[in-house]
Amino acid sequence: MLAGESDTIAALWADCGLTRPWNDPLSDIAFALAGPASTVLVGELGTDIVASVMVGHDGHRGTVYYVSVHPDHRGKGFGRQIMKAAESWLKQQGMWKLNLLIRADNTKFHAFYEAIGYTVEPRTAMAKWLDPSKNPANRDQKS
Repeated sequence: MLAGESDTIAALWADCGLTRPWNDPLSDIAFALAGPASTVLVGELGTDIVASVMVGHDGHRGTVYYVSVHPDHRGKGFGRQIMKAAESWLKQQGMWKLNLLIRADNTKFHAFYEAIGYTVEPRTAMAKWLDPSKNPANRDQKS
């Protein structure tokens, strides 16, 4: 990714329905680019960014976030290419496994990930809001 492409990538993520009001994609991009353990990769068609992924690792395992292909360019292999790029980046960093999380309401992409070799593992994802004011469930509640 080049300097100045953050707005374009954030717009792509929004077009793909990946952004949420409580996560600022521009802050996420800046954070990913600030350290050696993460980056943002892009796929281009001519001069247009049509795919992207934010990728990072903890020293052992990698994780991908915001895997995106512009809706007008789905089914053309860009998803496979951007995931292959993420996997290659992680291998170059010495990682041996890639984890990804898919939102429960994003079921149409389960088949895509299975087709490129990902499997469901018997795990339970748990979370705790360290700052309850950021929890979307609390946003509509009055104090």
